[in-house]
Amino acid sequence: MLFLFLFLLCSLPHIAFSSHCTVETATKTFQKCMNLPTQQASIAWTFHPHNSTLELVFFGSFISPSGWVGWGINPTSPEMTGTRALIAFPDPNSGQIVLLPYILDPTVKLQKSPLLSRPLDIHLLSSTAAMYGGKLATVHNGATIQIYGTMKLQTNKTKIHLVWNRGLYVQGYSPTIHPTTSTDLSSIATFDVLSGSSAPQHTDLTMLRVIHGTLNAISWGLLLPIGAITARYLRHIQALGPAWFYAHAGVQLFGFVLGTVGFGIGIRLGQLSPGVEYRLHRKLGIAVFCLGALQTLALLFRPNTRNKFRKYWKSYHHFVGYSCVVLGFVNVFQGFEVMGASRSYAKLTYCLGLSTLIGLCIALEVNSWVVFCRKSKEDKMRREGFIATSHKGTSSAIHN
Repeated sequence: MLFLFLFLLCSLPHIAFSSHCTVETATKTFQKCMNLPTQQASIAWTFHPHNSTLELVFFGSFISPSGWVGWGINPTSPEMTGTRALIAFPDPNSGQIVLLPYILDPTVKLQKSPLLSRPLDIHLLSSTAAMYGGKLATVHNGATIQIYGTMKLQTNKTKIHLVWNRGLYVQGYSPTIHPTTSTDLSSIATFDVLSGSSAPQHTDLTMLRVIHGTLNAISWGLLLPIGAITARYLRHIQALGPAWFYAHAGVQLFGFVLGTVGFGIGIRLGQLSPGVEYRLHRKLGIAVFCLGALQTLALLFRPNTRNKFRKYWKSYHHFVGYSCVVLGFVNVFQGFEVMGASRSYAKLTYCLGLSTLIGLCIALEVNSWVVFCRKSKEDKMRREGFIATSHKGTSSAIHN
């Protein structure tokens, strides 16, 4: 389990940073530069305090030959809605790179209407885009692009909210929605163009996401199923006595504690990520945690074996327990999708662990049915007189 924890921790996707940002381009040299926390993007800029003019270049990369890359500034808050953006993509007619202005209003986020180009209501002085490699460069997956913009900021306002992203397709001249992994939804940074200082919130959230995913995959996705297997298949082994119960309760309690920590980290991540919502993942997580809490509290109200309510408690215990396990499986895989790890070694490792548990369950279930059928056959033969039990009760004989 420790090995699995470390492997998942190392395998989950981390935010990738460019090795070095640069202040130089083929046409201009800037004063400052900064790596952005997602998509291996970076920026370089020069700020002129005497007239509040900002010259900025964004370094980004395409993720498909028909995709788009863009950046923008949100005048009011660090979120996508309200951003004034410059988006570059290949012209559907000529194939040449075009750069158009867009305003990302709430209808775009809700996908109620296509994103249409319109003039920006900020003081944009000039803008242009160039592929790395010059005019001979072609757009492909991984192709880099530089998007320049010169704008006049409000007097005495040097802190800006920068938003950037990239998408797979452009319909006509309307960029389609970008991927919705955690890194794509976290492509926001607030920094001061005068001092160059930025809020490191997204960098800090990366490790929290990894820990959150690892703890929940191990607790809800592995430990709780192991606890359920322990109760289902070991309780009938008389040689173990009550040991199966202590093993079952211990594994379930440990898994619930780990899951509670992971759940708490998830709640904190939601508070630290304004505008980033994973509704299905969130709802499933709350449901799993509530079922796990009910299952843990059930230990406090467990009737003894002679109590008339014992059968109702067992039905409740089985229903809540198995529901928690199934929803836990679903939400772990949903979490991999959210983190953009649907094809990662972390998911492969988890699937191998889960497959081992499923194989073990199948083997134990088959064995249980074989034992059950054998005992049923012996009981039937005993009732019909084909098997006679000795007086000592230690041996039997089959009458011809």
